[in-house]
Amino acid sequence: MKKTTIFKDFTKYVSLSVLGMLCFSFYVLADTFFIARALGANGLTGLNLSISVFSVLQGLALMIGVGGATQYTILKSRNETANSIFTYSLFIGLCVAIIFVIIGLLLTTSLAKMLGADKATLPLTVTYMRTILYFSPALILNTILILFVRNDNNPKLAMAGMVTGSFSNIVLDYIFLFPLSMGMFGAALATGLSLILGIIVLSLHFLRKSNQLNLCKCKIHIKKIINIFLSGFSAMIGELSFAISLITFNLVILRIEGNIGVAAYGIVANIALILISLFTGVAQGIQPLISKGHGSGNNILVKQTIKYAIALVFLLAIAMYGLTYFYSTVIVTAFNSEVNISLALLAQTGMKIYFIGLIFAGMNIVTASFFSAAGNSKKGIIISLLRSCVIIIPLVILLSTIFKMNGIWFSFVLTEFVVCVLSIVFLYKKLKNY
Repeated sequence: MKKTTIFKDFTKYVSLSVLGMLCFSFYVLADTFFIARALGANGLTGLNLSISVFSVLQGLALMIGVGGATQYTILKSRNETANSIFTYSLFIGLCVAIIFVIIGLLLTTSLAKMLGADKATLPLTVTYMRTILYFSPALILNTILILFVRNDNNPKLAMAGMVTGSFSNIVLDYIFLFPLSMGMFGAALATGLSLILGIIVLSLHFLRKSNQLNLCKCKIHIKKIINIFLSGFSAMIGELSFAISLITFNLVILRIEGNIGVAAYGIVANIALILISLFTGVAQGIQPLISKGHGSGNNILVKQTIKYAIALVFLLAIAMYGLTYFYSTVIVTAFNSEVNISLALLAQTGMKIYFIGLIFAGMNIVTASFFSAAGNSKKGIIISLLRSCVIIIPLVILLSTIFKMNGIWFSFVLTEFVVCVLSIVFLYKKLKNY
């Protein structure tokens, strides 16, 4: 393939994926903004304690969707039957969704207390978390369809489904929280309904003549299911890294700064979620191209795609850090409806330190996705596990003991830097083979 053709395909898939992921991340940001305005610091704290559950659910959905879509594309590029993978993915997603609905019915209060909710924040946390868990089937189906539709040569519709969901969530958030005064339930309900609207848009793909996605009767093939899990595991861990960090940070911050500290971290973490979604968008955008190149033996496609991706995430990271550094006061003020000075100072300092880690996080996310898409899921899993818990948890505990809140912010930066060095070594060795 010519480099111009590869760059054109890269631009098409990545731009649509980034835009779609950016819109999808606005689910949480919209909730954060409107809840901060309507319910203040306690509402922010309750939301932040709940978001970790949302991230775990999204991580499992990504494992199924990314893993299934990767295997689907590899088999298609080899002219092999691939619809059994689509069928398996939907079935696994349904089973996972049922488990989370049951958790929502029986264990929400216990889960909220375990995550750090106190008397002031427990009712808000339980309400939001339980409602989101009830919408588990919609969230998982939405994610799986986005990824399969994109891999079935329809990235524009995948993006349209994500944009529709995000825009409708913003509108419904405003209506439910202000004119209707539905509180935390209204914010969670808006998210759930917008996911359903996204599914409706994505379903239009099955009306296309070029659609190749179909359910089929197939025997359970354990090896194919394991391959789905392995191919998507690093994507899941990438999302879980946010949830694990969130839980760990919340529990440590509660001890140091209480609910105000958690509310401040909630602002930083949710802005970080938006920024990291850009890296995730690049990672998901290159997946169909890497899988296609790997499956067909097109080494030039694989090498050029990853080079473009690394250059892009580096430029994005520099731009995002500059933006958040110089406009941290403006950003924090938008979420500080009670004009709490302690909250503002904590959040502004946090943004200036924490977001240095973005420079390294983009490389780690793209590299982990590359290895999974290229059939080397083991290295992708190692990178993701190091980011999510192996390094960051002990660092948070150690640095917070010595440097308090600044130590918490720096733990993210140091973790991403260490993993980035390893990612570069892995990637250099892999590309030499091509």
